[in-house]
Amino acid sequence: MDFDLSSYGLTDEELFAPVDHSGLESEKITAPRYSYWQSVFRVFFKNKLNIVILVVLAILVAFAYLYPMLTEYDRFGNLMNAEAKHLSPSAAMGQLGYNIHWVLGTGGSGQSTFDAIWNGAQISISLALCCAAINMTVGVLVGAVWGFSKRVDAVMMEVYNIIGNVPYILFISVMVMLFTASFWTMVLALTITGWLGIAYFIRTQVVIIRDREYNLASKCLGTSTVKIAMKNILPFMTSVIVTMLATEIPSYISYEVFLSYIGMGLSEMSLGRLIFEAESAMVTPGWGFEFWSPVAVASVITVVLYVVGQNLGDASDPRTHM
Repeated sequence: MDFDLSSYGLTDEELFAPVDHSGLESEKITAPRYSYWQSVFRVFFKNKLNIVILVVLAILVAFAYLYPMLTEYDRFGNLMNAEAKHLSPSAAMGQLGYNIHWVLGTGGSGQSTFDAIWNGAQISISLALCCAAINMTVGVLVGAVWGFSKRVDAVMMEVYNIIGNVPYILFISVMVMLFTASFWTMVLALTITGWLGIAYFIRTQVVIIRDREYNLASKCLGTSTVKIAMKNILPFMTSVIVTMLATEIPSYISYEVFLSYIGMGLSEMSLGRLIFEAESAMVTPGWGFEFWSPVAVASVITVVLYVVGQNLGDASDPRTHM
């Protein structure tokens, strides 16, 4: 069959021009682009329950940080009014007016239990975030080098065997007793050795994967230990680190609440301090809201943070991205 090439409107030189071969172009693989974090969030938000939990977390954070900024909380504002103390929600609204401040009644000083809870939640959450940021950063970095360097391993194992056998809660209690029980004292007490357990866990994970072929190849090429740990090992452990973070943040809130409940916590009115001061209200008829309200909020915050972190840790595992 004959073709009329003139119908294309091109000259013979244009139709039969030689095409250069590019070795670089031939090595390209046609495949869809893969973004790790985009895949993480795709898997995370695929579960509708995670969206509900995030909404609850957003509401809790908003009340903890925005509500105190928009209202003026005075713990001793009604101190001289004996009739404003230890009121149930209905009695508080009937006597002090229908307002959001009195939806949980009043405390022993006539203060709004609702306002006190969210001011305390701000302190407790801030404490947990500060401690988690410090402990996770130090623990992950030290653990990565600890697990990859045998010299560091020999020294750190001795440090861990000595300090790690001291009960953590006992160490925190001693630190709080030695110094004024302030916010930064609690941060110091929770972080001075808190990173060690995280570092040991990371060290164990690193030991498992440090002798894989690509790490041995990097070592043979002269790559430094620190660079191998930072570039080859830590990115591989993203899901493990996120899962650890999920357990660390709620645990610091639990520590703060427990220490405050036994009278060794913060001097500021955190959630734990509120629970401690309202202990007698637990068994007094009509005063229950003073005790159970901060207990419920502390429990919800802890559970929500844990569930969000666990589900995000699962979504961070590349094996779930298929």
